[in-house]
Amino acid sequence: MGAVGLLYVGAVLFLNGVMLLNKVDPRAAGIFNLFVGALQVIVPTLLIVTNQARPAAILAASGIYLFGFTYLYVGVNLLGNFDSTGVGYYSLFVAVMALGYSFANFRVLNDPAFGVIWLYWAYLWFLFFVLLGLKKEQITRYTGWVTAIEGWVTAAIPAFLILTGYWRNPQTVAVILAIFGVVVFGGLWPLTRGREPSAAAPAPSDEELGVSDQRHRPRWT
Repeated sequence: MGAVGLLYVGAVLFLNGVMLLNKVDPRAAGIFNLFVGALQVIVPTLLIVTNQARPAAILAASGIYLFGFTYLYVGVNLLGNFDSTGVGYYSLFVAVMALGYSFANFRVLNDPAFGVIWLYWAYLWFLFFVLLGLKKEQITRYTGWVTAIEGWVTAAIPAFLILTGYWRNPQTVAVILAIFGVVVFGGLWPLTRGREPSAAAPAPSDEELGVSDQRHRPRWT
């Protein structure tokens, strides 16, 4: 069941990534964030309720709430056109906790592959904190690419391999993921700096809209 939820985490991360690259309207992405956020709250609840005698399973399921609440928060934020600061500082909390879950996967659950994947997520949610909490918009393009790539590498592909029975050799997978992350995300940094995506069309002025406020304009950062 957890792998099913992880598959759709891949979908929402990919969608949010391309949204940051100005390929998807924020309000359209907000709806799908609510769908996946609800799924990521229901799934761990069912896993915990049905595994009361298995502390390791409860530990593994408990981390899913971090992401479920993220997507619900993002979805409401996008649809309501709220300021992003709350999502940003919540992302800092998730980034710190992700380091703890990475340690737990390495030392408690004996799953080095997901130990590395949790490090990926810690890095991504820290980027969300810098972008949304600290308002450092110069990393928008970089964060968009990292988000979209992580949607496939940390969620969609692992989930599909788990569901089909091909998720094997976690030690080897951990090494491959670690090398991939350093090379790709390190290489993306100089390629994306100073090349922020521009809006597809200029926003209409207040005079053109006939209003004196901007509350109904979509905003992500």
